[in-house]
Amino acid sequence: MKKSIAGMSAFLLLTLAGCNASEENAEEITIGYFPNFTHITTVIALENGYFEEEFGSDINIETSTFPDGGAFMEAMSTQDVDIGTVGPSPATQNFQLNPEHEIVAGAVNGGAVLATRENSGIESLSDLEGTRVAIPTIGSTQDIMLRATLMEEGMDVEDSGGTVRMLPQEPADTSTLFLQEDVDAAATQEPWGVYLENQANADILLDEEEFAWGTESTTTVVAARNAFTEGNPDLTEEYLRAHIRAVEFIEENQEEAVEAFINHIEEITGNELDFEETLEASNRLNPTYEVNEEILQEMATISYEADYAQSDDIEGLVNLDYLEAALQGEE
Repeated sequence: MKKSIAGMSAFLLLTLAGCNASEENAEEITIGYFPNFTHITTVIALENGYFEEEFGSDINIETSTFPDGGAFMEAMSTQDVDIGTVGPSPATQNFQLNPEHEIVAGAVNGGAVLATRENSGIESLSDLEGTRVAIPTIGSTQDIMLRATLMEEGMDVEDSGGTVRMLPQEPADTSTLFLQEDVDAAATQEPWGVYLENQANADILLDEEEFAWGTESTTTVVAARNAFTEGNPDLTEEYLRAHIRAVEFIEENQEEAVEAFINHIEEITGNELDFEETLEASNRLNPTYEVNEEILQEMATISYEADYAQSDDIEGLVNLDYLEAALQGEE
């Protein structure tokens, strides 16, 4: 039996899937995202008021933050989130249980690295045999990226017969784990890679250009409920126009974008990120609205082979019609 990492019961999901995706006429939109650097496009669109400008004064905007993709997708399945940013792996894995959402745009590519602990003795991928590698959570995008990298090397993780042991850990705690020698390496997203380098003297075994699919690695996408997009095509396009504006702002105003991100995170979490380290980490990110469907399919196949999903069939998951309309509106 395939196992689910979505953080919800299959019964609930199948029940929801049986409901009609009846059209909705929204007066309020709930946007979901993580307080993570790879969700910077959503943060900038919020901070710069792009959503308010695109939606107009008649639409009330609510936001909800999540610790991981499983929680985000559960909220989307229970109609508590309409649209927002999430990792591609949770989006593809949950699609098998409840195909009531779609990926409508890309958000961030790259921004993930494979870091190794100082004095770990790891100098190449083959040295990962028998080691402990921290990942954000089971089934996360970094989990899938690590599996893809090891497969290329002819290696595998422990639950698939290999010797590389994956340990789910909060990225913010990884520096401490490195210093205590509790893990040997970490497949992590930025800015945690830079923090590991600066705070734990870690080495980067594979940087954002080398890890998994390199700078084309899909790290974050925009996902939306089908009932929301079908009932509110104009709102969906307006969201994506705000998203496109955020991507362009980040590309053209890197330091200002980083400062806005840091202020936003401090306001909602109380955590103060270092500006210089976060700015350095921003060089490893590639904000985008484009989607590489070939990579999404490869991720889905790896998820299926890892028993995270019931199938790797993601036909119907990606719908770029709203993005194309939004881009035309930008011209």
